Amino acid sequence: MTAQSINPQSITNGTAQATVIESVKPAEPTLKRTMGLRSVVLLGLAYMCPIIALGTFGVIAAASHGATAMSYTAATIAMLFTAASYGRMAVLHPEAGSAYTYVGKTISRKLGFLVGWAVLLDYMFLPMVVWLIGASYLSAQFPSVPIWAWVLGFIVLTTGINIVGLSVADKVNFALISFQAVVIVVFVGLSIRSVLGGTGTATLLSLDPFIGQGSSLSAVVAGGAIAAYSFLGFDAVTTLSEETRNPKKTMPRAILLIAAVGGLIFITVTYFTQLVHPGGVFIDESSAAYEIAAQIGGNLFTSVFIAGLCFGQFTSGIATQASASRLLYVMGRDGVLPKRFFGRLSARFDTPVLSILLVAAVGLIAMFLDVATSTSFVNFGAFTSFTLVNVCVIVAYAKADADTRSEYFSGGVLRNILLPILGALFCLYLLVHLDVHALILGLSWLVIGVVILAVLTKGFRHDPPEYTHD
Repeated sequence: MTAQSINPQSITNGTAQATVIESVKPAEPTLKRTMGLRSVVLLGLAYMCPIIALGTFGVIAAASHGATAMSYTAATIAMLFTAASYGRMAVLHPEAGSAYTYVGKTISRKLGFLVGWAVLLDYMFLPMVVWLIGASYLSAQFPSVPIWAWVLGFIVLTTGINIVGLSVADKVNFALISFQAVVIVVFVGLSIRSVLGGTGTATLLSLDPFIGQGSSLSAVVAGGAIAAYSFLGFDAVTTLSEETRNPKKTMPRAILLIAAVGGLIFITVTYFTQLVHPGGVFIDESSAAYEIAAQIGGNLFTSVFIAGLCFGQFTSGIATQASASRLLYVMGRDGVLPKRFFGRLSARFDTPVLSILLVAAVGLIAMFLDVATSTSFVNFGAFTSFTLVNVCVIVAYAKADADTRSEYFSGGVLRNILLPILGALFCLYLLVHLDVHALILGLSWLVIGVVILAVLTKGFRHDPPEYTHD
């Protein structure tokens, strides 16, 4: 309402002055659309941290009996099904919030809240895991510096960058992703030189990375379940939809590119690494790639390799903290989390500063945990959201009329029913086969969410609150 639209009734009841004041109130801060396709893809790849394929190589090689490349191939195909579902939902609902928004608007607002609550377990604790892994690498290289100092350094730097905004984070990501890419290329190049020199398979054309040594379908699937963790992050860019230019066009392309490019990098890197060291037997599975780096490149390259891993964790920390803070902001804006804290943006930076600081505070817990314990926090929410976003596509397609299907659901039954079913089944398989501690933690977290939902909806009689654009 403007000053010119005041009616006599508003004057008689004494609200005219309030109406005029409201009409000239400065606009509230909003998320700014500063990101294009390149920026979104880079942020997604930074979140995934492509060099992590080397960090987890030994574990996956042991699980798959040396068929690491095949495990990553299976995981890539399965994740592309889910990436297509995220892309479809990003077109239908080009808003921040990711699975929380998609499930809430497609299936049920109550279920949407529970999915958002489950994803919070992933988004809130994944930055902590990322910072802890990076700090662990640095602590191993510089044992005189306590690990808590490295954790604190990661947190302070990434928090500062995210508070200033994604335009700054984009520039930092581009520089560090480029360095990460150089390390990966050099690692592959040295692997090729080593193999041609007679190491490992002694040939560049081998089926060993795909069939392993005594591998089986169950072993490949077991390795694929672990490899799927490397893809966590392609979905997280959907939380940035309100900061992306033309999100209906950009976001689906970005999601598929992130999953496809990430998968191609993972398969290529593990193929050549497996040529250097066939099979899945190592002195220490968790540091297998570090040992191989020393074997193919000596001490100098080992130092460069450690730097690449640490820079990868740094860029991943920027992306994971940014995504977590946006999800908290959207849930706060809706009113399902305290709006005064979570639903506010900085007037200076147009970023959810309080949410960013909260994620940083949670990251401080990393000072008291080890990597194995901390990673169990994040998987439950990720695979819960993956499963239900695939279901969302099926439900949305079933509800759509003929005109909506022709506009938003190209590909018919195959792309909108069968492929999402395959994606949902794979993600559900990963969910139920999580470590028992992860399942207990995830279900306990979900029970807390159910209690909060009961309070928000007055005993499940109403839908939880929802933000609407005026």
